Amino acid sequence: MQVTSVGHAGFRIDTTAGSILCDPWVNPAYFGSWFVFPDNSELDWDALGDCDYLYVSHLHKDHFDPENLRAHVNKDAVVLLPDFPVPDLKRELEKLGFHRFVETTDSTKHTLSGPKGDLDIMIIALRAPADGPIGDSGLVVSDGTTTVFNMNDARPIDLDMVAAEFGHVDVHMLQYSGAIWYPMVYDMPARAKEAFGSQKRQRQMDRCRQYIAQVGATWVIPSAGPPCFLDPALRDLNDDHDDPANIFPDQVVFLDQMRRNGHDGGLLMVPGTVADFTGSQLNSLTQPLPEDQVQAIFTTGKADYIEAYAQRMAPVLAAEKARWAPAAGEPLLEPLRNLFEPIMLQTDQICDGIGYPVELRLTSGDHNETVVLDFPKRTVREPIADEKFRYGFEIGTELVRTVVRDREPDWVNTIFLSTRFKAWRVGGYNEYLYTFFKCLTDERIAYADGWFAEAHDDSASIVLDGWEIQRRCPHLKADLSKFGVVEGDTLTCNLHGWQWNLTNGRCLTSKGHQLRTAKL
Repeated sequence: MQVTSVGHAGFRIDTTAGSILCDPWVNPAYFGSWFVFPDNSELDWDALGDCDYLYVSHLHKDHFDPENLRAHVNKDAVVLLPDFPVPDLKRELEKLGFHRFVETTDSTKHTLSGPKGDLDIMIIALRAPADGPIGDSGLVVSDGTTTVFNMNDARPIDLDMVAAEFGHVDVHMLQYSGAIWYPMVYDMPARAKEAFGSQKRQRQMDRCRQYIAQVGATWVIPSAGPPCFLDPALRDLNDDHDDPANIFPDQVVFLDQMRRNGHDGGLLMVPGTVADFTGSQLNSLTQPLPEDQVQAIFTTGKADYIEAYAQRMAPVLAAEKARWAPAAGEPLLEPLRNLFEPIMLQTDQICDGIGYPVELRLTSGDHNETVVLDFPKRTVREPIADEKFRYGFEIGTELVRTVVRDREPDWVNTIFLSTRFKAWRVGGYNEYLYTFFKCLTDERIAYADGWFAEAHDDSASIVLDGWEIQRRCPHLKADLSKFGVVEGDTLTCNLHGWQWNLTNGRCLTSKGHQLRTAKL
């Protein structure tokens, strides 16, 4: 089996039974904020796109690149479709001309029979509202000799079925770096932001190492990040200035952490790197550049590499910004009322979970406006004099006009991941609020509201460092025997970094989500 990195979470897996192209992202994402690191724009995308099978893990724009798929990927390729609750991914791929689909069943082995032979696959579909745009997934592939698990940035709760169906995993690709806007965009003191950033940087790498230990693969390929920020306004987000609070560490940083924790099976792959495997044997690892040049991209020459990259991509970024809607125009109150109120009226769980009016400041020079999303009353209105807010956002007017113009169903997958906004809050993270912003269609909001309303079994218990606690995390039902870490009276679930006070079971991260706990 041959595995070729095509950048970020993208790989091409070549076997005697056919080739699978996974998550081929090349064009800038999230309002031109994210670029692939290292640069993959010079790869032969026509050759890469001449594949037998296509796998797009989910609709995040650093995985689903419609421009690249339209221009370069074989439309007769068989699409391996995750078992998602809302069929948005299939619809988007059909719009691009793909017409052959294998609709998989979650966490079930399937055999792909083709003219070149058989492949066994499994797609683990994650379907909680927090998983991507209503869905994320990971792919297991076996050609009968070598088994590869491409987990990209998915966070499975249970992985026991992988070993049960495929036995030993030879190669494991997964995310280790940040892919979020927290804490950078939040209005908080600099020292607090630094502390939260340092904590998040380490926890996301700890989570990755926990997954590595669970899967037990011989070889590990850190992937799915970090993005590269080439806009001068965002350049400080790159981890190229020795900032221990930066949440975007690169592959070399994580590979070093793996080695310091006793795992020497990490592989550094950049766009164009080809690894050839026979079972757990690595036959060859071929880099597209001399080894010292590859290393320099991540170490001594990183800042210079990003600067040259930014200069090359300046026209691309300018073209991206030219697509944005003008900031000037009619007030946005009525368009936002027409967008949000019908969604609010369809949901009780989410609006009640948000629980407060939310301030939305739309700013761009002289074109400033404030709109209030009054979730308790299910209305969009103007602010009241001296009104105080528990949650708020400040977003450029041109970005909001763009998503309204484009009828974008997901502000998380556009505005928020761009980091081109500011946010503030009183108290913890509100999962319901960000879920609302990614569910701006009837189908999505109905599914998400039903998911929150569904009762989950929390009757099973575990013992962890002198505490008896429920086994399943109240957030997304992760197994706390695997992801739970106790420090004093605080429990942290490393799947998403949520925390609880063990003395009273109160969630320290968000409203609600009570934990059953008792001191032994």
